[in-house]
Amino acid sequence: MSDFDGLDYGYQPDLSPDALPRCVREVADFADAGGWGRPPQMFALVPTAVLAAAEPELHDQLEDGAELTPIEQEPFPDDVGGGSPALDEFLATTSWPDGVVGCVLVQEIVVLPPTAESDLDHAVAPVLTDEHAADEIARATAQAHPERRAARLIAAVLRDGPSACVLQLMPEDDDDAEPELVTYDDLAPNLVHALYATFDASDD
Repeated sequence: MSDFDGLDYGYQPDLSPDALPRCVREVADFADAGGWGRPPQMFALVPTAVLAAAEPELHDQLEDGAELTPIEQEPFPDDVGGGSPALDEFLATTSWPDGVVGCVLVQEIVVLPPTAESDLDHAVAPVLTDEHAADEIARATAQAHPERRAARLIAAVLRDGPSACVLQLMPEDDDDAEPELVTYDDLAPNLVHALYATFDASDD
């Protein structure tokens, strides 16, 4: 991950309830500008006031009024794809310096309609006792399903704070419609837990 040496984190401002959702929208806009078909991306979240004080030359590049600034991290290894076991393993070895107050993970996934649940259940039933094999078959079945939709899953957490998780569906036609950000109750709880765990590791 990127180097945060040189930043003075002695001052940690209180964040408003809108700080994390606003930052998630900023990351979503950034990801959308990069187009589809991209590998997962990780962002560290640093208080904008701290970053502005430490790096005055960045003042004009910081979003006006934003309490948090997302800092894109180094690319994941080539074998770490969206939703893959390798991503879970990589997150399990990730930790942050004290000054990073949160993180955001963007990954592309396949979304299926509720009616496809029986198809997935039928596909994985023969290997249900083998978690890895079941995961691989479920992923292959989803990729091949005729009603699949490409989407971005954007999950964010704050150290000792709230989380936010949204889904950004890829437009179905070729127009320039802006992808809508939607959320559901209990969206991607395992991923949110894995992101929180990256801060537990930094405390060890």
